[in-house]
Amino acid sequence: MKFGASMFFTDYSMTPAELAVALEQRGFDIVWAPEHSHIPLSRKTPFVLGGDLPKRYYDAMDPFVTLSMAAAATKTLKIGTGVCLIAQRDPIQTAKLVASIDQVSGGRFVFGVGNGWNQDEMENHGTDFKTRHKLARERIEAMKAIWMQDSAEYHGEFVNFDPMRAWPKPVQKPHPPILVGGAFPYSARRAVRYGDGWVPQITAGSPTPLTELIPRFRQMAAEAGRDPNGFDISIGGQAEDVALIKRYQDLGVNRVSVSLPSEKADTILPVLDRWVAIMRAVNG
Repeated sequence: MKFGASMFFTDYSMTPAELAVALEQRGFDIVWAPEHSHIPLSRKTPFVLGGDLPKRYYDAMDPFVTLSMAAAATKTLKIGTGVCLIAQRDPIQTAKLVASIDQVSGGRFVFGVGNGWNQDEMENHGTDFKTRHKLARERIEAMKAIWMQDSAEYHGEFVNFDPMRAWPKPVQKPHPPILVGGAFPYSARRAVRYGDGWVPQITAGSPTPLTELIPRFRQMAAEAGRDPNGFDISIGGQAEDVALIKRYQDLGVNRVSVSLPSEKADTILPVLDRWVAIMRAVNG
């Protein structure tokens, strides 16, 4: 079992470089950076995890900037968006960002993606909430074409460009792994259709335990003609529960990650040290 950690990097949290070094020194596999471009003061859709929206959502830095700093300070630690809001980003520019960060990190980037829940935020970017899922799929497909083809073109309902050239190409071939985040069953279907992995999420609207959903996800993949064991399954927001993590390990989950508060080292490092003990208990 691999282990990771995520943090909303802010101007009052540990720096990305500080956290990345601390994680690498302790044997963690990856650092994740979430994304919100901004938070409108109106709220057409409720916070997916329930309750009030935490302050760190308003204050989050850009993940590609923070992860570049994390990569520069480490040698082996993977860096991942957890998640990048594809429906709010231009696909041509984002394809260049992904390829560039994969290059400067030496092929350590993991592209976690999601379609988002905040209708107001999306609408500020010109995105129609009702069609965001198809828009996101087309943008992923278009980015794959840019990464994999010398002369790329894409013609869809929302994304459309004639033959073009864009470099650099990613180090990882055919492209960095794409892990699709969200609740079952919809994000699972998207992961099977165009992803390399799944980041399942329990929400108020989807409270079924992941121990029940993971076998259903693998069945879904098999029915779609994909290798059910070929997906990277990464679980975020994991509690300090050795027994549950071992159950995930038995189910073939690749990685679990802890969600860290946006705090300084004196708060974070003791948490990481507790997780080192958990890692040893799980992996022996």
